[in-house]
Amino acid sequence: MNRNTTEMIAAEPPASYRFALGVVAGTVLGAGLMMWLAPRATAEARRTVADSANAFRDRTAEQLGQAGRRVVAAVDDLGARGYGLRDDVADAVAHGAKEVERIAMAVKAVPVRQL
Repeated sequence: MNRNTTEMIAAEPPASYRFALGVVAGTVLGAGLMMWLAPRATAEARRTVADSANAFRDRTAEQLGQAGRRVVAAVDDLGARGYGLRDDVADAVAHGAKEVERIAMAVKAVPVRQL
């Protein structure tokens, strides 16, 4: 092989690339001709695509709504648990304070000489 042949081979895209490009171009051209030559089929296809898109939108909105409701319920539950924990801690602190007060009163009642 000489240098010119090597340069020409390197400059050409591979056959699989050319084939894939031809398939894509043919598909686009065929779809365009179909829409141009068959307006009724195009309208039906457009309507079908629109209906599918609307159904997808509705399903997605419903699923997002359900997910949002589950998140709100989980946050509410977590908040209720947090309030319950806060109340338990407040009760324990109040009980501890009463116990400290009881012990302080008992110590206060003991005469100074006994200490």
